[in-house]
Amino acid sequence: MPKSTVTKSGPGTVTPGPVPDPADYDLVVVQISAGKDSQVALAQAAHAVERAGVPERLVVVHADLGAAEWEGAKDLAVEHARHYDRDLRIVARRREDGQVETILERVEKRGMWPGPGNARWCTSDHKVGPGLVLLTALVKDLRESGRVTDRPVRILHVLGMRAEESSERAKKDPYRYDKRASNGRRHVDVWLPVHAWTVRQVWDGIRAEGTRHHFAYDAGMSRLSCTFCPLASAKDLRCAYEHNRAKGNLYLAMEKRIGHRFQARKSLAQLLEDPGNPDFEQLTLC
Repeated sequence: MPKSTVTKSGPGTVTPGPVPDPADYDLVVVQISAGKDSQVALAQAAHAVERAGVPERLVVVHADLGAAEWEGAKDLAVEHARHYDRDLRIVARRREDGQVETILERVEKRGMWPGPGNARWCTSDHKVGPGLVLLTALVKDLRESGRVTDRPVRILHVLGMRAEESSERAKKDPYRYDKRASNGRRHVDVWLPVHAWTVRQVWDGIRAEGTRHHFAYDAGMSRLSCTFCPLASAKDLRCAYEHNRAKGNLYLAMEKRIGHRFQARKSLAQLLEDPGNPDFEQLTLC
């Protein structure tokens, strides 16, 4: 039985050392977006559980963002999961009628766009929160099955974050105890298997696996997040608008309605810098 290390701030990881052993965990939960980084992170996790002899412990999850996502993202996430013989678990923030509540709907209710740091409520509301609900359900199922009864359920949560993406992500420990997601019934560790990978290594990995990537990258996008993300570069936003004008105009109209800039220093209309949009001058915020 693995012995968890202990730190002053609380429990350490289930597997002592810098890399997890999937056999030490009851579940290995991989969160995928259909983007390139989660695509290769899933591959690394799938190969790791195979080597450890516990392929049945792999669970693949996608947070459905509704209309905020690029077209085909959810279907591609299903395809990625099936490549490794897993069904895709889909989680989402739901309205009272049971339908997916989109980030744009949340923006209207909050009267503001999400932003960096503590203002990144889109991730907590639409990905982390629904994901924790799923973890609760998975733990309940394991306990009711009798597989785990005398200790917290051990969960390895796998994400596709890379150090190259931002200075904030570069500081993250690629294998660490997740205090926020853990409680008396579950111990959750986070593993970032491609944290040190370069973009070139990511694309080499995708080619080696033979899995299909999303068409947004061929269109010129550097990342696959929400179609219009306040944390995206102006180049990516212009690319997204070129291929999603109707959706982009909804975001432009929302920006005008709530009176809050898409990014701290510039409105979405200014970032797009698109004189071809007849509403450009009207939609630009002062």
